[in-house]
Amino acid sequence: MHYPPEPFRIKVIEPIRLISPEKREAKLIDAGYNLFLMKAEDIFIDLLTDSGTGAMSQEQWAAIMRGDESYAGARSFHRLKCAVEDIFGFKYFVPTHQGRAAENILSACLVKPGQYVPSNMHFDTTDANIRARGGHPANLVIDEAFDPANPHPFKGNMDINKLQAFIEKIGVANIPFGMVTVTNNAGGGQPVSMSNLKAIADVYHEYGIPFFIDAARYAENCYFIKQRESGYECKCVKEIAHEMFSLADGMTMSAKKDAIVNIGGLLCVNDERLFQDIKNELILREGFPTYGGLAGRDLDAMAVGLYEGLDESYLAYRLGQTAYLACRLNEAGIPTIQPAGGHGVYINAGAILPHIPNYEFPAQALAVELYREGGIRGVEIGSVMFACLDPETGIWHYPKLELLRLAIPRRTYTQSHMDYVADSLAEIKCHAESIRGYKFTYAPELLRHFTARFEPL
Repeated sequence: MHYPPEPFRIKVIEPIRLISPEKREAKLIDAGYNLFLMKAEDIFIDLLTDSGTGAMSQEQWAAIMRGDESYAGARSFHRLKCAVEDIFGFKYFVPTHQGRAAENILSACLVKPGQYVPSNMHFDTTDANIRARGGHPANLVIDEAFDPANPHPFKGNMDINKLQAFIEKIGVANIPFGMVTVTNNAGGGQPVSMSNLKAIADVYHEYGIPFFIDAARYAENCYFIKQRESGYECKCVKEIAHEMFSLADGMTMSAKKDAIVNIGGLLCVNDERLFQDIKNELILREGFPTYGGLAGRDLDAMAVGLYEGLDESYLAYRLGQTAYLACRLNEAGIPTIQPAGGHGVYINAGAILPHIPNYEFPAQALAVELYREGGIRGVEIGSVMFACLDPETGIWHYPKLELLRLAIPRRTYTQSHMDYVADSLAEIKCHAESIRGYKFTYAPELLRHFTARFEPL
């Protein structure tokens, strides 16, 4: 396929090294076969996450030098405030140190034990923050999301019939707020259409339920709308973003994604009373409301990055790079979620390793094998991350998809890096039947994929 050229040139480089196969094996053993627990210096190509791992621009580095480190009311905050109001349009906001901090504060203010929070699909930290408050996350994505080969252009869409039935069953009093994630990370980085967002907003507001958008990758989602949804071809991404956020009552955002910064997040709302509660919780946990756990220089970098993330030449390159890697993998017979998502390629590990049952973690096995083969780090999105035990029945519930996510950091890797990743996976496919599963030797109750340890079966 055509690979769009990078709309930048490289000014600073960071050396990376490929250690020997013998050393890679030793590092896996030391880390308990959990790639989160490995030293970054032992990774050749790091596709663990696109969160905070992108390359900042010369304008962002220049903005860092303007950072105002005043404790309260810093100029850096007010520069960020102008950008947030211009792009998102909410009445009130606070900065946070990252997205999960925003989720934690929102959950602390609104979620009571036994309540439910519906979404298309909650990702790991959102899911965990709701559970940590005694709540229950509910995933109501369309059925097409669970068919990796289905070419539906908006597989992140929420099923509106499911949402209405869920609200009627659970009751409005038991739903403190509703969400949608754009793009849908847990389901392959798939976008949500504007028509679906409008339908979601209509349902939530019909029942008087506040509507929040998980906006970590909103710019990528808006560009997909421009590409794929009728009536948006001639609108700029910023216009589409305005329309998207006008539908919601608030948003959480990890700015480490589409604002292309190494640290930072946002929590935005329209409700003044809720905003007061948010500020009180923020002061207790994060810091004063005008810095929210960040240095002034981080606020300035975020203010610049929010605009750079909307640049359409950058977004064309960004989504093109992801599509290129997916195409290379598909040519090698490696199944991925179709169509390619925004921030990463999601490999159908269950299809590559059908002999490994979900309780032996096929996606984790493929992740380990990819590091063993090429020094490449990806992340499991399957039963390690999302399988859960029903405390009432003692039955384990497993996710429908066993995926290996290759999240591509922004403005970081080149086409030759993507070719190397594809070639490494093609080699693995040749001996896939010899790969075996894993079992836990340690796993915490929440967010276990971060610190769990394994051993091969």
